[in-house]
Amino acid sequence: MKQSIKKNSKIRVTDGKDFRLNKIKTNERLYFKDEASLKKELDQHKEKISSLQERLYANDSHSVLIVLQAIDAAGKDSCIKHVLSGVNPQGCQVVSFKQPSKEELDHDFIWRTYKQLPERGKIGVFNRSYYEEVLVCKVHPEYILGQNIPGIESKEDIDKKFWENRYRAINEMERHLVKNGTVIIKVFLHLGKDEQKKRFLERIDNPKKQWKFSFADLKERALWDHYQEAYTDMIKATSTKHAPWYVVPADDQWVSRAIVGRLLLEHLEELDLSYPEINDEAKTSLLEARKLLLNEK
Repeated sequence: MKQSIKKNSKIRVTDGKDFRLNKIKTNERLYFKDEASLKKELDQHKEKISSLQERLYANDSHSVLIVLQAIDAAGKDSCIKHVLSGVNPQGCQVVSFKQPSKEELDHDFIWRTYKQLPERGKIGVFNRSYYEEVLVCKVHPEYILGQNIPGIESKEDIDKKFWENRYRAINEMERHLVKNGTVIIKVFLHLGKDEQKKRFLERIDNPKKQWKFSFADLKERALWDHYQEAYTDMIKATSTKHAPWYVVPADDQWVSRAIVGRLLLEHLEELDLSYPEINDEAKTSLLEARKLLLNEK
């Protein structure tokens, strides 16, 4: 293994006290080189991740949850596609969270994501997550008013304490998950504003990508500074030792894919899982089965 990404101080945030998102470069390459070497490394990651995921499934003691958050056009879908393309579909699940349904709004803000958590033995990916509740809802506090929360009658009720309570709820939930065997890998794909503009224009000009673009994307882009502030507050408040944030530069998609791939690989390797050993009774049964198979006519 080359230099550790998991421990790299340029992207790992375990204490958000002095964190400032605008101080982090979106075009940082770390120690990754040209596109060809990036693709080669990612292919190597796939083979190792596939093998380690099989052990994860067989061992059945841990699960892995990748939380992907990003501004529009940062490359979440393609990142998932390239990093997990070699994993057995039976051992992996990807959930994308869109606008909440009426049923989801009638529960607490974590409910709809909690019920989609990966079971032991599986890798789960949240394409957006419960963090939307302290991101898009913070930029658009009117969404909170549609959740029928006791004591929240107007935007004035959605104060600093309200958001602190949500951050605290998230931290406590993640701590509980980690204690019960879930490895949480939280990734923020950090895209620059100029690069987002470039990708939006590409979607508009390319007939094969036009379906990806919505005029609503421009309305959200106009709130860029508000979103950057919300992301900063989120990372500051929810970066912990047991579930740190990784701020991954996303202007170069192959760099971000390689980083996420290595992050997953390093976390799986750190678990140091092995295939379960069978007891003496099971071994005797296997020997008997082998004998019967060899004696078949």
